[in-house]
Amino acid sequence: MTEGFAFNHVGQCVTDLERAKRFYTEVLGFVLEREIQPPDDLSARLLGLAPPLGMTASYLRRDGFVLELLHYAQRPAQPVRGRTMDEPGLTHVSVSVADLATTLVRVVEHGGEVLEGTNIGFGVFVRDPDGQLVELLPMSYRDGLDAR
Repeated sequence: MTEGFAFNHVGQCVTDLERAKRFYTEVLGFVLEREIQPPDDLSARLLGLAPPLGMTASYLRRDGFVLELLHYAQRPAQPVRGRTMDEPGLTHVSVSVADLATTLVRVVEHGGEVLEGTNIGFGVFVRDPDGQLVELLPMSYRDGLDAR
């Protein structure tokens, strides 16, 4: 940790909280750490949204990385808009997996999508059930980084 700074989490809005939790825990090995339902008045101010929100935030952890899934029960879901990798902002989450082929099957079984043409044998892009890009790499990639 750099003195005075520490990483907290990355937030991601989802349309179906239970489905998203299943995807990230059962497919990608995240663990549910905690879940909160903060009061609308404070959340609305912080997030710049008009109440009511009915927000639930689920915090999932894997390898020290924390993914916050945000769900708004009292707001209409916004349509998913595909983004390209050259648009400003966060583009994707990357996860190394032990068995890439099996994980790709599980992605589809859990409502995700394997992106055609992205499987280069060493990595592949998928979308979670809400359209978020996730890069899947073999565990050998992570092991190679750790060995350096």
